[in-house]
Amino acid sequence: MKKVTLIALGRLKEPYLRESVDEYQKRLSRFCDLQIRELTPAKLPDQPNEAQINIALETEAEQILKQIPKQTHVVALCIEGKSLTSEAFSLELGNFGHTTFIIGSSYGLSERVKRRAGLRLSMSNMTFPHQLARVLLLEQIYRGFQIMEGGAYHK
Repeated sequence: MKKVTLIALGRLKEPYLRESVDEYQKRLSRFCDLQIRELTPAKLPDQPNEAQINIALETEAEQILKQIPKQTHVVALCIEGKSLTSEAFSLELGNFGHTTFIIGSSYGLSERVKRRAGLRLSMSNMTFPHQLARVLLLEQIYRGFQIMEGGAYHK
């Protein structure tokens, strides 16, 4: 069975988002061993300056890099990443035995984490609420497995 690890900064606050994640975890259980690791984002003032943000991203990078399993293909979600169709994403997911996805804090990911990634992935050119990224990613992972299987979910 394939392994998928999701490393995400922050906890989901809204019940509807937690319920969505739970639903996709349940659906994905027949395709992969999914592990979600929630990390605590660095504390920042309400209006941080660039230096404070960079220090926070480096602090978060230390946590993230320690959580990346050995022998895994790393995918960092970032705005400047590559956009893939669902079919291309499915191929990417199918090429590796273990894939680790990383969702940073609302300020993104440090360059150190991005350099560790084999793929920098952008979910969209549009802007979405940060906490929604986890649900969107899990849906695409589920869709990717359905595409691999030839399931009817992806039309």
